[in-house]
Amino acid sequence: MKQIKIIVEKHPDGYVAYPLGIKGVVVGQGDTYEEALSDVKSAIRFHFETFGEEVFEIDPPILEAFVAEAGV
Repeated sequence: MKQIKIIVEKHPDGYVAYPLGIKGVVVGQGDTYEEALSDVKSAIRFHFETFGEEVFEIDPPILEAFVAEAGV
């Protein structure tokens, strides 16, 4: 089992989730946090089965992820 960092965003009309450190576009969504997380995990499995192990070969790997807010 591979550990993957996943970002889950809350929007006015539901949740959107996407993984960090995977080649290609993988997104999940749902009405709840849990639904979005489950949907993106299913999408990641499908992406892996379709494109193979190399989708995880990101160099350098993402060690940590932060959320910051800044005025611009």
